Amino acid sequence: MNRPDPNSADQSANNDDDAVWLDLVARLEATPSAGPGEIHEATPPEPVSEEPARASFRDFDPLGLSNPAAAEDAPPAPGPRDHEVDGEEGFVPEEPPSLAGTEPLTMLAWLGAIGGPLALVFTAMFWRSAPLVAILGIVAAFVASVVYLIMKLPQEKNEDDDGARI
Repeated sequence: MNRPDPNSADQSANNDDDAVWLDLVARLEATPSAGPGEIHEATPPEPVSEEPARASFRDFDPLGLSNPAAAEDAPPAPGPRDHEVDGEEGFVPEEPPSLAGTEPLTMLAWLGAIGGPLALVFTAMFWRSAPLVAILGIVAAFVASVVYLIMKLPQEKNEDDDGARI
């Protein structure tokens, strides 16, 4: 890999970049920060000096962590999640019905609809030599369960219902 000669003319351009950068940082630190809705008039830029003061990285503190007492005194800025709606209570969903009160045939149909595909997967994994009658029985139980659950759906739409509840 080719490395530039430290004594070449390109190094002087690098020094000029450092001077411009330090001047930019100094001007930004001197600019007062505007809050929301405030507008400050821009001041004309100061001329770039030939010998800028050297600042180290230790002086760089954009978050203001070097003076923690000043950060503790300032109140936190309000954020978008700090907004509270007046007069409206939080949503509390109703308790779901107990499974103990479900019709036994409906519960059996749900077990067949969910358990049928699971039984086929476990049969394919663990009982490779299952007879065809067992496989067809699992498929038939699944189809019968799904058909029963579809037939239990309401046939006509309730006109008073706006569709917000399931």
